[in-house]
Amino acid sequence: MTHAIEAEDLRRAYSGGFEAVRGLSFTVPRGEIFALLGTNGAGKTSTVELLEGLAAPSSGTARVLGHDPYRERAAVRPRIGVMLQEGGFPSDLTVAETVRMWAGCTSGARPTGEALEAVGLGTRHRLRIKQLSGGERRRLDLALALLGRPEVLFLDEPTTGLDAEGRRDTWELVRSLRDEGTTVILTTHYLEEAENLADRLAIMHQGRIVLSGTPAQVTAARPARIRFALPAGVPAARLPLHLRAAEDGGRVEIRTGSLQEDLTALLDWSRDNGVRLDGLDARAASLEEAFLDIAGRSAEERAKEVSGALASDGLGSEGPGSGGIASDGLGSGGLASGGLASDEIASDGIESGALRSEARR
Repeated sequence: MTHAIEAEDLRRAYSGGFEAVRGLSFTVPRGEIFALLGTNGAGKTSTVELLEGLAAPSSGTARVLGHDPYRERAAVRPRIGVMLQEGGFPSDLTVAETVRMWAGCTSGARPTGEALEAVGLGTRHRLRIKQLSGGERRRLDLALALLGRPEVLFLDEPTTGLDAEGRRDTWELVRSLRDEGTTVILTTHYLEEAENLADRLAIMHQGRIVLSGTPAQVTAARPARIRFALPAGVPAARLPLHLRAAEDGGRVEIRTGSLQEDLTALLDWSRDNGVRLDGLDARAASLEEAFLDIAGRSAEERAKEVSGALASDGLGSEGPGSGGIASDGLGSGGLASGGLASDEIASDGIESGALRSEARR
């Protein structure tokens, strides 16, 4: 068996007819870190719950380590580890007591000390849960997920609340688990985390996978960018003609599919003309940009849906809405200009380059 996880035409519908997962098909090989990303309401949590065996799919199939995780839960559960967003452990227990309690329900559990040392809590074993910081509680959640030496590990927002050092340490631990053969399913709102950790990733939107591949493959389709400031009196129009430059507030940005060639041409021009490029920054496209592009399309789609609903209610191009709404700046494409698109992007969870944790559904 080469695949730890297999999903074929996986669907999940809730009461009322809402379909959160709409025909997902993908595989995850053994020993791979696979990140599942998406905007709020995209269906990530609903998908992961199917793979963890917490719910049965409405249709389609899911296989984890060759078994149906819901119907053959007894065969799957001892071989997987699950780190939820919140452990919910009794606050008056000590760290060591909590691990021992959990170990009593886990087959082949690691020794308590080994589990705590792995996540940097070896010296905190006597503290009560209520005395731990938020980051330390996340480390404890991870220690408990690793207790049974899982073959498949589900990590839901594993570094929330950790400082920079703790986040890097967790990344190294996850990589070491991967190198030992553990398959890791990662959901995170830190796009940098997914870009650094994942061997492959998939971005979900409205219950479907809309983009997948290695981080390099996902970002390769987007242009790189070069940014800099020109000296006063030097307009962007003087740049080499083939460089398509946009100027905004004294800063110049060039989007390009040939970063090395265009950067070389820019530097040659700068040297030959004695022009200093202040704040020069050249970089390939990021996963964040690919993600924001999908989130932006989501907002546009929702704006069109609202516009269509207004039209069907008699508020569109005919009837009383024909003049009134347009004159208020909300007709004929004015929904986006009126601020709906930007508000929708915010509601999709994008803030300072990060995706907020979605509500468990």
